[in-house]
Amino acid sequence: MSLLPKNFEQLKRGAKKNLMPILIPHLLKWRINTYAPYVGAGIKAEHIDLDQGLCVVSMTLNALNKNIVGTQFGGSLYAMTDPFYMLMLMHQLGSDYVVWDKSSHVEFVAPGTSKVTARLKIPSSEMMTIKELAQDGDAVFREYQAQIVDTEQKVVAVVTKTLYIRLRQYSKSKRQSSRMDTSIEPPTL
Repeated sequence: MSLLPKNFEQLKRGAKKNLMPILIPHLLKWRINTYAPYVGAGIKAEHIDLDQGLCVVSMTLNALNKNIVGTQFGGSLYAMTDPFYMLMLMHQLGSDYVVWDKSSHVEFVAPGTSKVTARLKIPSSEMMTIKELAQDGDAVFREYQAQIVDTEQKVVAVVTKTLYIRLRQYSKSKRQSSRMDTSIEPPTL
């Protein structure tokens, strides 16, 4: 005899279908903003809209992220941009695709002496381009660039990221999945 109502599984499926899409951006933002390396570096996700392919991330200058000369630490500047392009692509392309960060390059333009902000955007037309390039099973490498600016909108650093994208059926990484993936059934109680 089960203590759970017969329709509990139906309620779980309904909640997952209707509630999780609403909660995912909030849960993701909360998780990123409580992620220990980000908390320690003073990095904060200000805005996350995976559907629109937009993330805005900021970092205040504080004792935990100052380098030896008192400016923003380069590793923290890079960390501001690290997961966001991958997250946006995984979300927009869905579970039929595998997405990995392939490489990154940081160009330090000026010292960061104040709060800095990165606006990471993927154009809506990009998904169609990726799908066309990946349709034959080939690996697709796409490059994205984010400028990190200070409070006066002066460029402090430019981060260029290359991402690997491939249809899951052709990938050696078939098991890759997101912890935030709502298409995967949770384990039954």
